[in-house]
Amino acid sequence: QVQLVESGGGLVQAGGSLRLSCAASGSIFMINDMGWYRQAPGKQRELVAVITNTGRTNYADSVKGRFTVSRDNAKKTVYLQMNSLKPEDTAVYYCNANLISNPVTMRVLNYWGQGTPVTVSS
Repeated sequence: QVQLVESGGGLVQAGGSLRLSCAASGSIFMINDMGWYRQAPGKQRELVAVITNTGRTNYADSVKGRFTVSRDNAKKTVYLQMNSLKPEDTAVYYCNANLISNPVTMRVLNYWGQGTPVTVSS
């Protein structure tokens, strides 16, 4: 069984910063991509940032230059540093990971965290 547990969300004023963390635990052999998605009220879930196990990153255009995704492979943890936050960044932020639990089958499975809310006030 695998769990992704997020932390670090909260309320912040526009222009402020927050750092989200997501730790993976359980039966894990290898983690491939890890990333962050968000879902604002009444909107579809969207990609925010993703990082591969070799450190390559990809960002949504709306957060480029403001957000930074990073990971600590030893701790099985992915981070999202969010700077210059805007009210439109308000959403529930979800951690996502593609990982392998069984080294024999090498089957890649996708997991989601429970989400952490971020509210940016104007």
